[in-house]
Amino acid sequence: MKNKHEHHPLILASASPRRQELLERIGITPTQIIPADIDESEGKKELPRDIALRLATGKAQKIYETHGDKTSFILGADTVVACGRRTLPKGETQKDAHHCLNLLSGKSHRIYGGLCIIAPDGTIRQRCIETRVKFKRLSQQEINDYVESGEWEGKAGAYGIQGAAEVFVKSIQGSHSNIVGLSVYDTMNLLKGLNFFK
Repeated sequence: MKNKHEHHPLILASASPRRQELLERIGITPTQIIPADIDESEGKKELPRDIALRLATGKAQKIYETHGDKTSFILGADTVVACGRRTLPKGETQKDAHHCLNLLSGKSHRIYGGLCIIAPDGTIRQRCIETRVKFKRLSQQEINDYVESGEWEGKAGAYGIQGAAEVFVKSIQGSHSNIVGLSVYDTMNLLKGLNFFK
């Protein structure tokens, strides 16, 4: 277990327990967790990378406007799974899960992690992190079993790398934590650049 870092107050603009856990892993405990309610619908011809950055920034800005207190840093993040130029949905139904897994079977896809941090003085730092993941070819039985597990619910691309779907992954290029929900390397670097640590 890493030592806790002495840091300024941090509001995490996300309800994701995975993002909270990743922050805890690098010794950062959010002082508040306030999910940002923003419109997450996809713009016409909007590329997956742009969506991830726009949503992360939108979440951070919404919380800065409604809960910013001139002492807290705000962290917004979003994860988008893309197959080519196509953005895959979050797993909300079994139909979504079957669709995504059939599409990802035997192919490479990209995970775009949008990251936005707003300092108490309003300074904004943004980054979009790209990770490439290659899946093995999945049998219908493997897809059915995974869908039955329910592990895909609420996850971008209808799978979670930190669970049973890890056996589907042939290779990863880039940040593993970015696939889970937050690149800890990039988060730490942005926070250091904003003098977040005391």
